[in-house]
Order: sequence, then structure tokens, then C-alpha cells
Amino acid sequence: MSTLDVTTERVADQTRVVLVGELDIANAPLLESELERVEADSPGTVVLDLSGVEFIDSTGLRSVIAANERAQAAGGRLVVVRGSAAVERLFSVMQVDQRLEIVDDPDAIAS
Repeated sequence: MSTLDVTTERVADQTRVVLVGELDIANAPLLESELERVEADSPGTVVLDLSGVEFIDSTGLRSVIAANERAQAAGGRLVVVRGSAAVERLFSVMQVDQRLEIVDDPDAIAS
């Protein structure tokens, strides 16, 4: 079974959700649960750090897209930190990279 570690930290005016491992059908509920908890605090900017994600499937992709839609609907912002080549390939093929705000360095995000 694949594993996913999720840690959350507050950095300045951002809430960073850092993922390490595989974001797939088995682990997407863990991410969804953590995002629900974070979003309940109306964080403004949520940074979803995928730099430690080795694999993502369509369920994981759906979780990222849904988080972006919820952030926009709430007047907030979701910023995604670029993932591995496998993640980037899926984002590109599905053209999700055109819909998301994607950065290389989470410390360079302007509020």
C-alpha cells in the first residue's frame, strides 16, 4: 500500500500543506480531511507543496482541482508547489497546469 505523509504549518500569512509520498485513491481522503480542517480557519492563501509527491493518480488530481475551486469560491487562493516529473506530466497532459497557480519556491510567494 502506498503512503502519504501530510504536515501542515503556518508560515507568515500562509498555511502550507506539505505532502510526501503518493497521492492516489488510497491516500486522497487523508489530503481531503486535512484540507477541510485548514479551510475551516479561512486561511486566505493555502500552499499545497507537492515537491515531495512521487506519484499522483486521477483521484489525487481531482483533490487538487477541488481544493483550487473551493479556494476561489471562498475568495482565497491556492498555490501549488511544483511536484516531481510524474506529477508535472499529469498536470500538463490534463492541462491542469494552465488552471493552477504553480510555483517552484514556496518562499517566493507574494501575498
